Amino acid sequence: ANMSLDFLEYKSNFEPFFMMISTPAPHSPWTAAPQYTKSFQNVSAPRNSNFNIHGKNKHWLIRQAKTPMTNSSIQFLDDAYRKRWQTLLSVDDLIEKLVKKLEVNGELDNTYIFYTSDNGFHTGQFSLPIDKRQLYEFDIKVPLLVRGPGIKPNQINKMLVANIDLGPTILDIAGYDLNKTQMDGMSLLPLLRGDKNVTWRSDFLVEYQGEGYNGSDPTCPGLGPGVTHCFPDCVCEDSYNNTYACVRTLSASWDLQYCEFDDREVFVEVYNLTADPHQINNIAKTIDQEILEKMNYRLMMLQSCSGATCRTPGVFDPGYRFDPRLMFSNHGVRARRFSAQSLQGI
Repeated sequence: ANMSLDFLEYKSNFEPFFMMISTPAPHSPWTAAPQYTKSFQNVSAPRNSNFNIHGKNKHWLIRQAKTPMTNSSIQFLDDAYRKRWQTLLSVDDLIEKLVKKLEVNGELDNTYIFYTSDNGFHTGQFSLPIDKRQLYEFDIKVPLLVRGPGIKPNQINKMLVANIDLGPTILDIAGYDLNKTQMDGMSLLPLLRGDKNVTWRSDFLVEYQGEGYNGSDPTCPGLGPGVTHCFPDCVCEDSYNNTYACVRTLSASWDLQYCEFDDREVFVEVYNLTADPHQINNIAKTIDQEILEKMNYRLMMLQSCSGATCRTPGVFDPGYRFDPRLMFSNHGVRARRFSAQSLQGI
């Protein structure tokens, strides 16, 4: 906070500025400022319908979690949740100081402020104590709040926005011609300004590369090699083959997530978030095979795209067309024909 205030104090007043502030909070070890260590004493992690249940029909790493969780695990995740909230109070203080400084400098009404995060976090969903490495909504969704010139207050926009859109948006604000770039994302300015008839994406790519290693986790040697980030009661949050790619789709007709793992099973998870917002039921075995195939093709397209080709219509857009030329065989996820037999191992 102090470094940021110094920057605003001593920067040039005759040219535009860009400042990015990346706070450690609410990252572990969740050390709150002294004045906030007693805050939120009665707060605990949310108990949604996916809290402390067995992740059946899910990837093996989810299935290995101990259900129900022990009291020590539940206390651990509740403490972590509470401490994260405590550390965010200092982030609130930082933002308040910066906004006041911009106002004093006469620059608040001419400055865009973006507030977001790098990842979501889970606390007890599917009996996983704490972490951020899974494909589900609680790990991939992040907040995004924006204020600035031309943005009306108290607007909510439900378009699918990804972190790849921040770069193009900042360049657009600076007046740069985005047609000269090869960026995969899209400028948010039309959405922020409430422009009508904006053409926007209906899906985006989610990817993660597992971080396990050949050795055993020293805290849980009995689990063998390949796992890591093993928290209370030796529930491991990551492994070398916790590597997946997903298409997250949101359109007028579908709220869907399709994922493939890069492992020996080529494990598939599919969720209908309209009927199942907490992603409890993997419908890979029961969803229409044509949809599975289209989502698999779309996944390959998004993994292989660059620049404008990343902005082609999604599977459920009226303009969607499958173009075999967009398929590349040298990527981790390969197109395959789904059959009842191939889904037996899911």
